Amino acid sequence: MARAFHRSLWAALGLAAALSACAPGSVIDKLPGDMGLPAGTPQRPAAAYEYPAVHDMPPARVAPPLTEEQQVKLEKELDAVRVRQETGPAPKPGQAPKKKKPATAKNGQSPGAQDGVKTNP
Repeated sequence: MARAFHRSLWAALGLAAALSACAPGSVIDKLPGDMGLPAGTPQRPAAAYEYPAVHDMPPARVAPPLTEEQQVKLEKELDAVRVRQETGPAPKPGQAPKKKKPATAKNGQSPGAQDGVKTNP
């Protein structure tokens, strides 16, 4: 039992050593020019890239946040704009709204029918 454990431990260590050779990291950069990077590869930047400052806080607000009354007023204005856009332009006085004709299929089927699908009425 202990012998099997030692064998599996050595096998795991050997596998880890073999896989670590697959990730050479910056070793490629240290190889001579004719062995390292392929021709036409751009040079690495002299300074390493800086990571974005994720923990920096934004500056303080210049304008104060909206009050509750201003929020309610803004919501009502946005609702009114949405309703106007959904209903479209108002018809002129004396002009009846135009009705859309239902689309007809080229093969004589009703607009809701699909090709190859039969429905029982």
